[in-house]
Amino acid sequence: MPANPIQTAVQARSDGIRSYTYSSEKQRELHRRTLIIVAVTQLFGGAGLAAGVTVGALLAQDMLGTDSMAGIPSALITLGSALSAFLVGRLSQRSGRRIGLTAGFWAGGLGALGIVLAAVANSLPLLFVSLLIYGAGTSTNLQARYAGTDLALPNQRARAVSIALVFTTFGAVSGPNLVNAMGRLATSLGIPALAGPFLLAGTAFLVAGLVLFVFLRPDPLLVAKAVSEAQKDGMNAAAASSAQASTVNSRGLAVGVTVMVLTQLVMVAIMTMTPVHMKHHGHGLGEVGLVISIHVCAMFLPSLLTGTLVDKIGRSAMAYASGVTLLLTGILAASIPGDSLPLLILTLALLGLGWNFGLISGTALLIDATPASVRARTQGTVDVLVALSGASGGALSGVVAANSSYAVLSLSGAVLSLLLIPVVIWSRRGAK
Repeated sequence: MPANPIQTAVQARSDGIRSYTYSSEKQRELHRRTLIIVAVTQLFGGAGLAAGVTVGALLAQDMLGTDSMAGIPSALITLGSALSAFLVGRLSQRSGRRIGLTAGFWAGGLGALGIVLAAVANSLPLLFVSLLIYGAGTSTNLQARYAGTDLALPNQRARAVSIALVFTTFGAVSGPNLVNAMGRLATSLGIPALAGPFLLAGTAFLVAGLVLFVFLRPDPLLVAKAVSEAQKDGMNAAAASSAQASTVNSRGLAVGVTVMVLTQLVMVAIMTMTPVHMKHHGHGLGEVGLVISIHVCAMFLPSLLTGTLVDKIGRSAMAYASGVTLLLTGILAASIPGDSLPLLILTLALLGLGWNFGLISGTALLIDATPASVRARTQGTVDVLVALSGASGGALSGVVAANSSYAVLSLSGAVLSLLLIPVVIWSRRGAK
């Protein structure tokens, strides 16, 4: 009787994972290969992420006709990011990173193409729905950083996160600088110029998902779970002692979440209204693209150095550095003249750097605090909170700036960043 093809495929996958479970050399090889695949994925995902961030607020301002609602795209994108982070985390925990991340990227690609259709049809309902779906691409691009850590040793985790983030830079920096070119392409196709970057975003997200679907085999999370189970069962005597760390460290988890949530809130709030602030002071779309591209570059490019520092000098020290950097950013943004392009570049670069410090140190704290058996699910849930904080920052930024000023918004972000310091002090006292 012929074998069932589905059963044969499942058995083959199980045998493939089993061959990695008891071989440290094969695990290291898979870890290195996973980092390469994630890096390639981030090249495309970064382009899709940054292209939409650059013109989202301007597109809404153009279609809605008011500045006070310019924060809606950022809010909808991050709200969609929150929902998709939860779903991708659950799907990844059950079926592996390959399936979860592929689904998220492909959903984001379809959302980006929906935004283009909404701009052509001048349909606000379609725009809002598509922005929500597009958020899946942005959250998945961020969640991809976890794939590189599944098989990393504890003293390599922050560096593994940083490798994924630094390769996001190359795509993320190219995205905003292609705004004018994509705008001209869109115009030639009868599409509004501001919708052009979303053509790039849709294509980039779809390609990123395809790369993961084809090449991320065997799945690093499924291998990590198999290794963890083998340790618990006493089948791997050399690593059995590490199996004792199989419960969630609640204090470490709480601190990691707080660091990521506050840095995301402050960064999104200031970043969202900067293009509108620049437009009010006579800056053109090319200058806006330059400032945002440098901001995104500062968010990701220092990651290798940041990851090394987080692993060497500690998670807490870099969380402190995040709070201080964001505090300086808020003060600087509130005090500089709006027509000074060099000072705006400096401010947004510091904003990106403070976010980078907070994200990598917070992510490392989160990974340290969670065992493989619940890691992807917990990461997805935490990224929901991070995305919701971004949604709040994006939604409130337009209201605050419209009813007060960009300076007041920036100073509010500076005050919030100070909260990182007592949170980290609390965590260090608990550790002692």
